[in-house]
Amino acid sequence: MQSQSSFMLIFRDTTPEKYESLSDVERKQSLDRWNAWYDGIAANGQMNHGHPLQPAGRLVSSRSRDAVFDGPFSEAKEAIGGYFLITARDLTEAVEIAERCPNLHYGMTVEVRPVATMCHLAKDLGMTSMRS
Repeated sequence: MQSQSSFMLIFRDTTPEKYESLSDVERKQSLDRWNAWYDGIAANGQMNHGHPLQPAGRLVSSRSRDAVFDGPFSEAKEAIGGYFLITARDLTEAVEIAERCPNLHYGMTVEVRPVATMCHLAKDLGMTSMRS
């Protein structure tokens, strides 16, 4: 059996206004296609979890210890709308899964990122995990 790695699919709706022009029937069909895609990934044993994200949030920064800012701060057209955490053989397979995202034709983009086993600081220190 081939080993699996974890990948995060990060969803950005770059043209959310496209959904506003859809009828209720078209919106339901879009949601059904999304759920079928998710369920297919899960049926293959590759879905760890995934969730949509609320549009509001907070940004915590060391720049101003007295302030926590409302966010998100990317332009609204680039806001992260949700994520899936999946397993795949490699980046190529993870990209193939992302390419089947049914909302790509509405302008959604999917960023595919390998999940690291440790941060760059631990790696630079020659550690084999975050707590070696």
